[in-house]
Amino acid sequence: MVTVLVAFGVVALLVPALTPLLGRRVFYVAALAPAAAAVLTIAQTDRALHGGVRSSVQWIPQLDLSIALRVDALSWVLALVVTVVGALVLVYCASYFGPKEPGLGRFAGVLTAFAGSMYGLVIADDVIVLFVLWEATTVFSYLLIGHDAVKRASRAAAMQALVVTTAGGLAMLAGLVILSVTAGTTQLSAIVAQAPTGTIVTVSVVLILAGALTKSAIVPFHFWLPAAMAAPTPVSAYLHAAAMVKAGIYLVARLAPAFALLEGWRETITLLGVLGMVIGGYRALRQTDLKLLLAYGTVAQLGFLVLAAGWGTPAIALGGVALLVAHAAFKSTLFLVVGTIDHVTGTRDLGNLSGLGRKLPWLATVAVLALLSMAGIPPMIGFVAKEAVLTGLVEALHGPGSGWAWFALVGVTVGSVLTVAYSLRFLWGAFARKPGVEQTEPHALHGLGVVPSILGLTGLALGLLTPVVAHGIEPAAAAASMSGEAVPHLALWHGLEPALGISAITLIGGLALFAARTRVEALQHRLAGFPSAANTYRHLMRGLDRAATGVTAALQRGSLPYYLTVILSVFVAGALVNLALGGPWEFHVRFADSWGQIPVVIVMSIAAIAVLTAKTRFAAAVLVGVTGYGMSVLFVLHGAVDLALTQLVVETVTLIAFVLVLRRLPPRIATANPSRFRVLRALFAALAGATLAVVVIVAASARSAKPIWPDLPALTSSFGHGLNVVNVALVDLRGWDTLGELTVVVAAATGVASLIFVNSREDTLPRLRDLPSVVASDKHRPDGEPRAWLPTSAALPTGRSALLDVVVRLLFHGLIVLSVYLLFAGHNAAGGGFAGGLVAGIALAARYLAGGPAELGAAAPIRAGRLLGLGVATAAITAIVPLFFGREALYSEFFEATVPILGHVEFVTATFFDIGVYLVVVGLVLDVLRSLGAEVDRQRLEDSSTPTSDSIEGNPDDREQQEVTA
Repeated sequence: MVTVLVAFGVVALLVPALTPLLGRRVFYVAALAPAAAAVLTIAQTDRALHGGVRSSVQWIPQLDLSIALRVDALSWVLALVVTVVGALVLVYCASYFGPKEPGLGRFAGVLTAFAGSMYGLVIADDVIVLFVLWEATTVFSYLLIGHDAVKRASRAAAMQALVVTTAGGLAMLAGLVILSVTAGTTQLSAIVAQAPTGTIVTVSVVLILAGALTKSAIVPFHFWLPAAMAAPTPVSAYLHAAAMVKAGIYLVARLAPAFALLEGWRETITLLGVLGMVIGGYRALRQTDLKLLLAYGTVAQLGFLVLAAGWGTPAIALGGVALLVAHAAFKSTLFLVVGTIDHVTGTRDLGNLSGLGRKLPWLATVAVLALLSMAGIPPMIGFVAKEAVLTGLVEALHGPGSGWAWFALVGVTVGSVLTVAYSLRFLWGAFARKPGVEQTEPHALHGLGVVPSILGLTGLALGLLTPVVAHGIEPAAAAASMSGEAVPHLALWHGLEPALGISAITLIGGLALFAARTRVEALQHRLAGFPSAANTYRHLMRGLDRAATGVTAALQRGSLPYYLTVILSVFVAGALVNLALGGPWEFHVRFADSWGQIPVVIVMSIAAIAVLTAKTRFAAAVLVGVTGYGMSVLFVLHGAVDLALTQLVVETVTLIAFVLVLRRLPPRIATANPSRFRVLRALFAALAGATLAVVVIVAASARSAKPIWPDLPALTSSFGHGLNVVNVALVDLRGWDTLGELTVVVAAATGVASLIFVNSREDTLPRLRDLPSVVASDKHRPDGEPRAWLPTSAALPTGRSALLDVVVRLLFHGLIVLSVYLLFAGHNAAGGGFAGGLVAGIALAARYLAGGPAELGAAAPIRAGRLLGLGVATAAITAIVPLFFGREALYSEFFEATVPILGHVEFVTATFFDIGVYLVVVGLVLDVLRSLGAEVDRQRLEDSSTPTSDSIEGNPDDREQQEVTA
């Protein structure tokens, strides 16, 4: 089972890469993953129905966490639903989407990943694993609903679904943690078998229910589901009919045997389930969009499902499990039918459709089969499920809690009347001929009717084969109900009994309600102003936005002195209070470790003081850089060559970034907003600096325990198989920290680029080969004549220095070779991936400063985003791979051998992690040059193309800025 989950991940990653080659046919490849999972689930049938199948892989031994999977009868049923419907929907996508659909590969990969997460969720037997996969489905659903990101409705619907389900997920996480701590185990089956009790358990169960109800769009959290109809129809057919919304129902059914009798459980699921059936059915009768009609019908059916799955008695649980299967079949069929109608007619509005039943008789037949099942008409599986639930509720009238049983029975009856009515409304709206409406002329189906036909006929086959289906559903019902009572037999026909009479009443009531649809619509129109959950959500989010705007306006004023004042005031106050209340403190101060430090510190101090008197920003940046270079000299004097090298290249890259940013700022300091309170600021700065100095001295003098640094060289050699303590610590001893820091670096690069690029982050760097004069010179170059080493073009920057070009070209390749040397030598000598990447970044910066964006594009013909992603992926894969060989994550293997020519060679697998660091750093510098350099150049060129009065007259600040930049 773990292998199947890995296969889902692999296929999800491969599908986008295969899309340019296969086009829409890539969905057939994607369908292989859920199809394989379905085959495995079918092969496990006998063991799953008689005891269960278990699999466990150790995850975090220190926390006693394992990837524990278990397929019992209940998870077997859900796994079949998720995998079979998932495979069919992916096949349907191959006909649904056009060959030029934007983001087709990404969509296929995300949908495959969602199917894998959902499959893992229903077979997870550890609450932590379950929650991780639970949130994975939330993230993937967000991406799928917002697939068409150009449309505002898609973005808003995706965000709404994410906010609601994530809020419920966080509540559920708290509940799962409390429950597992109280039970003393994270194993879900063990918690259900030996359920803990107490007030804290009640609180945890309520929190878990909050997560389940939001996930399954149960009233009052139902409003995100109709909004999610902005997603492509295959997403609705899978996520909102057979997969995502079933996750909450599954969790309720899984916990019902342990907590169905807990105070508040049955009352909550009964009240919300009935409200869902009534509100969803009522709203469905108002819709003119066929997809929205099905969406509100889904809200109603989910209310029915949560009531049946969570009641806890065997008879009602039997109907609940059968209804899970039936709903997946008929609702996915109907969504795909709507997608087909929209595809061949261009509309889903029932007011614009007429006579489609005669034009597409087979599609109408498939829809009728699904609607019969949804309305609970024999011999469909929907009828079998509804009869089982009604029978169980009738039996519950004579037991304890009969009041809530009466409420549930009446509510289900009313909800079923509405179900029959909106089923007829769908059939009439989609396929009937309407007076005064022009005849609809559909296009050819082109294979779109195959998958709906399979699913529609499945509902009929399951109903006719109820005795066979019962062998799987009855054990699943036993797993979803309290022990002590036998599960009744599931049958298509139980004879004349009260449940059959109730079904007849619902059918007659639904027919009457549909017949009176004109008067019903008029009544609904008069009641349209009533408050709704969707409006409440919008008001809450609007209020939250206003509050956030107010807080931001109060705290984020756009004033750097204000920010520094707040930060330093808190620091000074906190430090002084601790210094005053603590103690007594010891002070151990040495004037200097060597006389060589004195002149370096004097130069650094002069530079720091000179910053305060600098008139231009460029001069201030250079003086700040002097302090940084002085720090690298101090590192050298202490023997820390590796730190000195890193500090040197960091300071150089930082200074370059400063210069690039300064081009967009006025050259002189405090020209627009002169500084006020200079004396007060100077005194406060002196206080902050003195406080920091005292804190450093006190902290260094207060050390009482033996430091760890004397042991680091031996640990570096024995554990990390290296001699460079700094580098081994970064990529081996504390590799998890470094991996986290890499993600922060990527986030920082993304943030910088997002501030600069307005419309898109696509790489727009010009390439030398694309410049007109270069292309022309290549075409007319005589055979055998060498290509120009420094090509010229009108597109290249003016004022370009040939001398600087030659020097940079001569040094560039040497710097790249040096960076690679530092990368591979860093495990035993000064260097490493970080320093090597910065050296390569300096080489790229030199090419940009010498020749502009075109020269940078020629030097780095690869997108910065790809380097960043490849670097993080390389580091992450290096961390994970040891797990597959029975080692802990980030385990480093050591190899040594004698190689011809090279001699004795030593190699550690942590080098691959360092390569990831190298790629991320190079990608970061390239992204900074691309955004703060090339993109700013482009924006300045656009600004200068529209002359202003200042530019015509000649602004002295602009002239000085040009001189500084040069």
